[in-house]
Amino acid sequence: MKRAFLIILLATGTNWVSVVTDWYSANMNYASITALMTVESSFIPFPSEVVIPPAAYVAADPSSAVYVSDSYFVNVALIVLFGTIGAMLGAIINYLLSLWLGRAIIYAFADSKLGHLCLLSREKVEKAEAYFNDHGKVSTFVGRFIPGIRQLISIPAGLSKMHFGWFLFYTFLGAGLWNTVLAILGYVAHGQADLINQYSHELSVAILVLLGAVVLYYLIRWMIKRVKA
Repeated sequence: MKRAFLIILLATGTNWVSVVTDWYSANMNYASITALMTVESSFIPFPSEVVIPPAAYVAADPSSAVYVSDSYFVNVALIVLFGTIGAMLGAIINYLLSLWLGRAIIYAFADSKLGHLCLLSREKVEKAEAYFNDHGKVSTFVGRFIPGIRQLISIPAGLSKMHFGWFLFYTFLGAGLWNTVLAILGYVAHGQADLINQYSHELSVAILVLLGAVVLYYLIRWMIKRVKA
């Protein structure tokens, strides 16, 4: 029953995603989490929702670990840590490729058959670049919570030659927070697979609203101080 739940929890998306998630269900460990999150954060579309929550689910019920390559996740924090390391590696790949190859080659790849196989398109890259141009370097943080932008926000960061230190800082914060949310969701949703897909989008929206409120608060404080000065 527990193994069936894990397979249902993982088996989402396209056929190739299902193949990978079937492999992941039999090889779940910190190395595979890091590897799949690297893929998820690069230009290859792979949902983080089928990586972090299942691992947290196993952590929530250690007895289910015998169904997952005898793996035993004793610490959800380590799941988040290794998932974030993977997300950082994938983001760095996108950043460096964009920095070295340039806009013309990136857009040519997005328009190519191989790019389309990776579910890329000129429109998606343009959307990510426009978002980055409108919001600046902080978009590499906020963009981690926006579907359709999450995996691609590193591309315009590389194209614009964003300072690498700031890129790493904002990417680490965004990826770490998003993976924490997914881990909590997987841990809390133990035995309730539908909650993962049902609420991951709502949670990302809630995080954005919360971040917006914090930014607005500090903006108002800054404006009040300027008026008083």
